[in-house]
Amino acid sequence: MLSILFLLIGLGLILAGANFLTDGASALAKKFNISPLVIGLTIVAFGTSAPELTVSVVSAIQKSAELAIGNVIGSNIFNILMIVGITALVAPISITKGTLSNEIPLTILSSIIVLICANDIFLGTDTINVLNRADGLLMLCFFSIFLGYSFAIAKNHTNNDESVEIKSLSTGRSILYIIGGLAALIGGGKLFVNGASDIARSLGVNESIIGLTIVAMGTSFPELATSVVAALKKNPEIAIGNVIGSNLFNIFFVLGASATITPLPLGNISNFDLLYLLGASILLFITGKYNRIRIITKKEGAIMVIAYIKYTGYL
Repeated sequence: MLSILFLLIGLGLILAGANFLTDGASALAKKFNISPLVIGLTIVAFGTSAPELTVSVVSAIQKSAELAIGNVIGSNIFNILMIVGITALVAPISITKGTLSNEIPLTILSSIIVLICANDIFLGTDTINVLNRADGLLMLCFFSIFLGYSFAIAKNHTNNDESVEIKSLSTGRSILYIIGGLAALIGGGKLFVNGASDIARSLGVNESIIGLTIVAMGTSFPELATSVVAALKKNPEIAIGNVIGSNLFNIFFVLGASATITPLPLGNISNFDLLYLLGASILLFITGKYNRIRIITKKEGAIMVIAYIKYTGYL
């Protein structure tokens, strides 16, 4: 019971900390005349993925590698199948030609990179499957390329500047928000990871399963909330950008940073999980590619949700 309480309190602190840190940093950046576009692509993007980053980094430091990896892989599967699926059930999602040709293939590529890096035994490069520091640095390199690509694309769409809402805060209050947000993220991350580990031990299940399910769902709440609200406001296409950005950030930055801090043995994270992520990414591409009007319908959304339920049921 205490472990569940730690899990819930930790998650609450992580979500609140991410919001406070994002608001404070955005307001401070605005005072220094930093473009809203830059703020949106860096600080705000970081804010929505801060829960995954916090949990995975804390897990890596505490030698809970399966939680660190499971959190990222599970979050990405949840993002594609559940978030896109639920959003499509609320309102059909239109996909732009550019997203279908450029961004979604990047998501598929990120899944392939993790699959390759995680198969050391098969490739004959190690006696165990592990994401080592070289793998982590490689992912961080891909992240820098993705960030550069994002800036290049955004500069061609100046109306993006108007889409970033930035709170007006005094300098002192902004700094207080940043410090408080960081403290909540760190403290909440430790509580969340400890709670999740205790639950896994008490249930007699692997940390990998907890990471792939409970932890992944919990850290994906910001993305889920953003996408559902966008759908209710008749902007369901935002869900695709939200999911793609989050998934690329999770693998290239979150997993890359975690593996760079300390090597992450995969343990019970299997090729089934990695291939399911790859399959989900390909499914996202297919639903847009083979529909002449590039729309993810309610029927396709239902298929995605069912696919996620089947996956968690299997675990």
